[in-house]
Amino acid sequence: MNQAAAILKLLGDKTRLTMMGILADQDCCVCEFVAIFEASQPAISQHIRKLKDAGLVKESRRGQWVFYSLNRQYEHFEFVQMLLDALPSQEEKLTELEKQGKRISCE
Repeated sequence: MNQAAAILKLLGDKTRLTMMGILADQDCCVCEFVAIFEASQPAISQHIRKLKDAGLVKESRRGQWVFYSLNRQYEHFEFVQMLLDALPSQEEKLTELEKQGKRISCE
């Protein structure tokens, strides 16, 4: 019960919940989230740090870029997946980012 409450509290923030929805479709880097949310890099990094510290998100380095993805090995991932399945798709945010030419613009 405590773990479920902690996950729900963490995902109770609209930005973090949307990030998780986006990551359910594709890996992303901080710069992409900055463009999607029109927020500062430090603000986005704080949200990612919270998700990563909780074990919901993992990172991988690709050259100079760090990409974030869902941690499907997380012990309560089934619960998280159930929550994400109940959300509307966030694919249009990635599509719009691509149209703007900002997809993977970490250079």
